[in-house]
Amino acid sequence: MTASTDTPANGLDMEHITGRYLEEKKKRLRPDGNAQYVDLSLASSPRLRDLVRDPFVDDAALNGQPATLSDGDEIRVLILGAGFGGLLFGVRLVEAGFPAESIRLVDPAGGFGGTWYWNRYPGIMCDIESALYMPLLEEMGYMPKHRYAYGPELRRHAEAVAARWRLQGVFRTRCMSLDWEEGRSRWQVKLRQSRGPETPAVEMKVRAQFVVLAHGVLNHPKAPRIPGLADFRGKMMHTGRWDYAVSGGSADDLALTGLRGKRVGVIGTGATAVQLVPEVARWAEEVLVFQRTPSAVDVRGQRETDREAWGTMTGKSGWWRARNDRWNRVMSGFSGMDGGGFDDAWAGITGYRHVVGGPHPAPISMEAVPKLVAGALEKDAPRMERLRRRVDEVVTGDEEAAARLKAWYPSWCKRPCFHDEYLEAFNLSHVSLVDTSPPLGIQRFTERGAVVADVEYPLDVLVLATGYRAPFTDLADPGGMASGVNISGRGGVDFSSRWKENGPCTLHGMFAPGFPNLVLSGPCQTGMSANYVYHQDNMASHAAHVLSAARRSAPEPEKVTVEAGEVAAMAWTGEVASRAAWMAPMGFCGPSYLNNEGEAADPVLMAKAATYGLGITAFEQLLARWRAEGRCRGWRLVVGERGLKRNGS
Repeated sequence: MTASTDTPANGLDMEHITGRYLEEKKKRLRPDGNAQYVDLSLASSPRLRDLVRDPFVDDAALNGQPATLSDGDEIRVLILGAGFGGLLFGVRLVEAGFPAESIRLVDPAGGFGGTWYWNRYPGIMCDIESALYMPLLEEMGYMPKHRYAYGPELRRHAEAVAARWRLQGVFRTRCMSLDWEEGRSRWQVKLRQSRGPETPAVEMKVRAQFVVLAHGVLNHPKAPRIPGLADFRGKMMHTGRWDYAVSGGSADDLALTGLRGKRVGVIGTGATAVQLVPEVARWAEEVLVFQRTPSAVDVRGQRETDREAWGTMTGKSGWWRARNDRWNRVMSGFSGMDGGGFDDAWAGITGYRHVVGGPHPAPISMEAVPKLVAGALEKDAPRMERLRRRVDEVVTGDEEAAARLKAWYPSWCKRPCFHDEYLEAFNLSHVSLVDTSPPLGIQRFTERGAVVADVEYPLDVLVLATGYRAPFTDLADPGGMASGVNISGRGGVDFSSRWKENGPCTLHGMFAPGFPNLVLSGPCQTGMSANYVYHQDNMASHAAHVLSAARRSAPEPEKVTVEAGEVAAMAWTGEVASRAAWMAPMGFCGPSYLNNEGEAADPVLMAKAATYGLGITAFEQLLARWRAEGRCRGWRLVVGERGLKRNGS
């Protein structure tokens, strides 16, 4: 599948299509927005809170290992996050001259991997091809087993990266607060480390010269606020904490024998459920899929990696970055790409440029927005029409289910889905679709199961494939996204309060005035990619350059501070906001995590919180020019308009 497969809307009734889109959006908008969900870690019910405990951690083994960080220690770089993002910041800093032993990666998980540590549900795989998504493949000399890597391989790759660069993790540990100490030019960091259910937690205070927030964007498992949910007496789990003690099997052995003879309910039909449902259907006696909004599911084309083709693709030095650059140009809508040679269904999603940004000659005026939106809808309509036809072609045994599985929204409104067995599962006699679209919903839970339209559906096992807190909650406040870290900068200024009240104000999404030596990793005000790992590598490489250049240029490197100048940050914020109208087609979308569940917000603040409208390719080129023009002088550096300047603005 390439970009040339779906041509503009020849003969399609755009009035009908857009009318249906708006009708479906209106049905799903809710006044409670994000409040319709509960952050499971903050739930009032102990049972719901227990759904986010770590089922994978080996407390005894970790307690028996030497401590990698202790109360009173001072470290050069503290990275919050030990997934691919945190690992990339660590690797690029080591390559830039920071000793590995001067870096620590702090994470609440029991090991490296981030999302691939927590998400171990059956069937989990990357939705971006492995050759693009998996970081440091070229440096590691590693060939993925499949075109789209499965979760266990991705987790092991994270562990291998950490071992290769000798990066040390501080696991089962949450950062509680960051306080800037002006006299020391250090961050005082309060940490709390779990030692297991039978051992008291350890409180630590450490100091760090630099702190990197690389905690990702989807890390707060949520569940819908349904009356009686906590009273359900069957087994219950969230996909972000899959319990193999209930299902049987393991992440490496998907023999889910514990589901034999069981009636399993799955709430949610997003990217996770699309991968999960076929695996559960292989073992359960009955599967009930509770669907509010269907996903648009394209062909996956999963296959084992061909060694000869891999050798051809990876023959030239720099292949990983070059391949990602080409893929990003396709996704951003660069002219002349024609799919970029990718036989992958992503390449045909022309409208995704309005999520990740793309070339446009000048900021979009408000008067031009209707034409922009209409053009995006027209270009996207053939793809969505093809996917609706695909449902009819695949789901042949139940016309009513097929009709409900058709997605009536543009491609960019939800994370695109791809699978070779999900739609096929609804041809199985023991797999049923339960319609919970508005105004139905799940009315309540009883001790036995779910009630929809006054009909009770008894269940033995309930799976919450309900995702995570929307990443743009509170304008994607980095403190809140980092599990509620309280950040206090120069003069005791509270980071979250300033961010939420005034909107983001950064230079390149990485440095904020008043918060020295604090490195942000996006997504706000950065160039975004559908491949988040590439975005993180871009940010990590830039941060490593800035921090290493600052230390090299300073007579006393241990006293150096790097901070965004107020004028430079305001100018960059203005540039980002001026390009935000490029994302206007998102206005056709119903509520999802991509638009903060449809919550209304101050348009000026939202424009400041946008990603860079010209896209990641232009952003990467901009950073390269900035680095080439930069100068480092003196020991106290401020990030300014043209590189690093002593006390610059």
